[in-house]
Amino acid sequence: MKSTDQPPAIFIMGPTASGKTDLAIALAEQFPVGIISVDSAQIFRELDIGSAKPDIETLAKYPHKLINIREPSEAYSVGEFIRDAKEEMVSITNAGRVPLLVGGTMLYFKKLLEGMAELPPADAEIRKSILKRADDEGWPVLFDELRRHDPQTASKIHPNHSQRIQRALEVLYITGETLSDQQSKSQGNGIVHEYNIAQIALIPQDRRLLHSRIEERFHQMIIDGFVDEVQLLHFKDDLTEDLPAMRSAGYRQLWQYFDGDICLEEAINKGIFATRQLAKRQLTWLRGWSDLNEIYIDHKNKFIDTQNLCDQVLKILEYSSILPTQVGISYLSSERNP
Repeated sequence: MKSTDQPPAIFIMGPTASGKTDLAIALAEQFPVGIISVDSAQIFRELDIGSAKPDIETLAKYPHKLINIREPSEAYSVGEFIRDAKEEMVSITNAGRVPLLVGGTMLYFKKLLEGMAELPPADAEIRKSILKRADDEGWPVLFDELRRHDPQTASKIHPNHSQRIQRALEVLYITGETLSDQQSKSQGNGIVHEYNIAQIALIPQDRRLLHSRIEERFHQMIIDGFVDEVQLLHFKDDLTEDLPAMRSAGYRQLWQYFDGDICLEEAINKGIFATRQLAKRQLTWLRGWSDLNEIYIDHKNKFIDTQNLCDQVLKILEYSSILPTQVGISYLSSERNP
């Protein structure tokens, strides 16, 4: 068992549809936590059904910080997440509770842990010049330029990801240094040495089972009104498919349906495929993740129930000195809520 004077924190990570939210709520019922969302889609207002955002009743009973903090027309950077998450963690800790960060945006988790270099602020004139070149010459030309000057960054960016191409070139033009060089300069602003963190990942043993759950959940979203949700967003004059909010899995495909590019059935099938690909990327992030406690979410072709997962997490928290010594409570199975 670890011994530390650092304040405790809990990370619940894992692929989409692995049961992270249900587990976080189960923990909140038995343990004094404050929940912080780590989800790049749930930050946006009006992206409710397709982002699997907890419903209004759940959020009223179990508030999640960093949900509904941006309009879908706005951007939200990793740096902003680090700032906001740190502030919420301090606030929760000062209130005598334990920060519980839950979600599937692995880049947010990684940069919060390790920190990131302080990049220069946006330059309106340089950005305008880049966007004009994109209109005149096309993004493939700008991507080729980035690849020549900063192959390391270019290798991590899809050629169609205009926002990231623009930002990488902007950093190059402002500083004369590549984005990869800038990011290699650690500023020591991560929290890995500031908190006693229990990092927990929900892992499927049988990915086919997770894929089935993803498909079932997507169809349930359609029943719950996901198509209508995207239609209302599509009506808005300030939204386009290139905005970060609209690039989320499911939203992009239904947006293409309302643009008339594909039929609804194809949009649904592509949305399910995109969500499965998202899960694959999330699991790739978790391979080799340092100090990770893995919990399997399925056994013998069945999903493990949430209470069982909660019990496993509580044992990990005991081992990590988060429960009971740092919080001042004892966990006894006979005292649990039914």
